Amino acid sequence: MSRPETFPDPIRKEALGLLARAPSGRLAQLLPELPEHDLLRAPEIGTVMVRGRAGGTGAAFNLGEKTVTRASVRLPSGTVGHGYVQGRDKGHALRAALIDAMAQQDAARVEERILAPLRDEEVARRKAVATEAAATRVEFFTLVRGEDE
Repeated sequence: MSRPETFPDPIRKEALGLLARAPSGRLAQLLPELPEHDLLRAPEIGTVMVRGRAGGTGAAFNLGEKTVTRASVRLPSGTVGHGYVQGRDKGHALRAALIDAMAQQDAARVEERILAPLRDEEVARRKAVATEAAATRVEFFTLVRGEDE
């Protein structure tokens, strides 16, 4: 029996980020029925320390804490999935973990039905924000006065 195609690690990392950034309600629309699963780690709320660097390259420092929710699931096939999301939305973390596990079983189907629409919507959201920001852009220039020549 051949094993279904799965995501390589860099693509899985991108997919997990996309799931974490996606609106919770949209994930619920794309995955309305939760597949059969066992909870390895029930959705739980906690905090993580956010670190920063001065100028992006300086010494690391603790910026502050961020609330996150995480969950881990196992599908009947034994495939394990994990979900980490910002905030306190347990349903979002659970769906992200389920989609992660499902993607490890059938990457093409999950890409087509869930990840591609989320990616397209994220691109559209970012484009809208960039367009709005561009509308407020101010260009500064220097006028040369006659006596400065």
